Order: sequence, then structure tokens, then C-alpha cells
Amino acid sequence: MMPVWLDLLIAAFIVVGAVFALIGSYGLAKLGDFLKRIHGPTKASTLGVGSVLIASMLYFSFATRSASFHELLITLFILLTAPVSAHLLIRAALKMHKSIRPEPPPTDQP
Repeated sequence: MMPVWLDLLIAAFIVVGAVFALIGSYGLAKLGDFLKRIHGPTKASTLGVGSVLIASMLYFSFATRSASFHELLITLFILLTAPVSAHLLIRAALKMHKSIRPEPPPTDQP
């Protein structure tokens, strides 16, 4: 039998993860161009999936009475790879379509 406080903590992590995933998918669907749309899934994968994996780690650590490190390794992998993959996708898009490159900042020289 799991304590009520642990049930509530696990439920809170799952709800937070689901909310971040919902916000990320909404951003993917509604934002204007590729450079704006890439932020939604990147943030959702790092925060949303990480939160669900922490909930899973808490549950299985209590259920098996031993530490569960698989979820921690998956979270670490996602935290390392999601920003790198988003950066590579943005660089590829900028190389393919020069028109989406932002304007350089103005200089103060006359």
C-alpha cells in the first residue's frame, strides 16, 4: 500500500508532464513559422517527458523497494539530446531557406 502523499506527488508530476506536453503540442500546431514551431516540442520533451519519467521513477522505486535509475538515465538522455537536435534542425532550415534568416541588428556607425 502506497502512502497518500506519494500518490499525490506522483499524480502531480504526471499532471504537470501532461500540461507541458499539451502546451508543446498546441505551440507546434498554432505558431507561425518553423523557427517558432520548433520551441514547442523541444520544451515539451524536456519538461513534460522529464516530469512523467520522474513520476515513474518514484512509483517503481517504491513498488520494488529499490532505486530505479532507468528513468533517470532516460531523462538525462532527453535533456542532452533535445536541445542539440533542435539546434541542428534550425541550422539545416537556415541553410536551406535563406529567406527565413532574421535581419542583422542595425549598427550605430554613420
